[in-house]
Amino acid sequence: MKRIVILGAGESGAGAAILAQEKGFDVFVSDMGVIKPEYQALLNEHHIAFESGQHTPSLILNADEVIKSPGIPLNAPLIQQLTAQHTPVISEIEFAARYTSAKMICITGSNGKTTTTSLIYDMLRRAGLNVGLAGNIGNSLALQVAHEQHDYYVIELSSFQLDNMYDFRADIAILLNITPDHLDRYDFQFHNYVNAKFRITQNQTPRDAFIYWAEDPVINQEIERIQPQATLYPFGSNAHNVAYTDGKNMVVSARPACEPLSVGLDELSLRGKHNQLNSMAASLAAQILQIKNDVIRESLTQFAGVEHRLQYVATIRGVRYINDSKATNVNSCWYALESMTTPTVLILGGKDKGNDYSEIDDLVRQKCRALVFMGLHNEKLHEHFDHLLDSPTPRSPDSPIHRSPDSPINRFSDSPIHRLPDSPTPRFPDSPIKIIDTDNLHDAVQACYNIAEDGDTVLLSPCCASFDLFHSYEDRGEQFMAAVRAL
Repeated sequence: MKRIVILGAGESGAGAAILAQEKGFDVFVSDMGVIKPEYQALLNEHHIAFESGQHTPSLILNADEVIKSPGIPLNAPLIQQLTAQHTPVISEIEFAARYTSAKMICITGSNGKTTTTSLIYDMLRRAGLNVGLAGNIGNSLALQVAHEQHDYYVIELSSFQLDNMYDFRADIAILLNITPDHLDRYDFQFHNYVNAKFRITQNQTPRDAFIYWAEDPVINQEIERIQPQATLYPFGSNAHNVAYTDGKNMVVSARPACEPLSVGLDELSLRGKHNQLNSMAASLAAQILQIKNDVIRESLTQFAGVEHRLQYVATIRGVRYINDSKATNVNSCWYALESMTTPTVLILGGKDKGNDYSEIDDLVRQKCRALVFMGLHNEKLHEHFDHLLDSPTPRSPDSPIHRSPDSPINRFSDSPIHRLPDSPTPRFPDSPIKIIDTDNLHDAVQACYNIAEDGDTVLLSPCCASFDLFHSYEDRGEQFMAAVRAL
């Protein structure tokens, strides 16, 4: 009997274990961390052997195949041992796809993945299709394949998941954008991250679709280099694309023989130019799947958006509070700032992933009244942003700043910086930008409350991962909303 070992017992790992057991494999699950009670109960219910809080090499290195959690890096010692002995290491998505003939609609990109994935899922559900939601959001693909068997799956894919996908083929692949992110995971080499993202196109044939932002220079360069086999569906601001915006309307025409879809930009439920791009990508996917334009329009005008992405929380003393905790990289924060129409107090901070903050310098100068740092280690933020001040930086007396003389600032200055067309230029604040240093979320929210003025926006758009103070970006967003509502 073939032995399969699953490393990591979260949503994807537990689902993979159940599917592997149902397919007749000898299954063992190992997690270096503490397995959550709900997943322990699920494994026990199915009588699947597991260990928690450790990896026992003798129980892992004898595997015929290993299914790895996306969170485990490729350079982890155990993974390197498995690779050295030529044991296949794959992702849950790769494994689950072996046991379904469903159409796969796959979405990746540095920003906009969750919004676009959720919007496509909404369109397919409104059309009455038997569709599942999987990947970074929704339930485990493997668990759905084991117990539900949908006809379509809409899958949000991170670069980490794509790293261990080999034979998987996307019927529709969507690549929204590529900007520097997770560089700490990719040896601080941008091209390694780019290569991971483009794995979404591997194994595609001319019968498949590749939807991409036509104005992304990195995507264009890679398309020229690798020559994808899929049929190309570019979108952007140019009318030569199969989906485009003309300043007033969004026009989508994936089916030349059919009437194009035209929707007024002011009708879209998701606001901001970045969401126009997300909406074009989603609409193209829906048209390719033969969904009627009326259904697509209904979704575009009624979709409520996703949690923790430019999510309105409350208005207090005339100040709007916006939760954008999902902005875990600099480019995502850029999109959020670009959409701001009032003076902004911006909350930044968390676990730095090799960020180049210069990408948001212009928007910070134009739109921000103050920056509030929230993290255990704000040194790199100060190293970068203090030069924007027109006056001495205020410091919390309880939070001294210890700068590292060799802090790796601007290591990625040659990485591409994306700009949406017609970026606003007015400078809202009429006084010097202030910087306030805190080391927890409660103090950060209180600082925003003290400094924000009537008509301002307080924006949590951290640029960083959440793991210094929080379990996840969702946890960070929930705590932010609770702190705001407690004001």
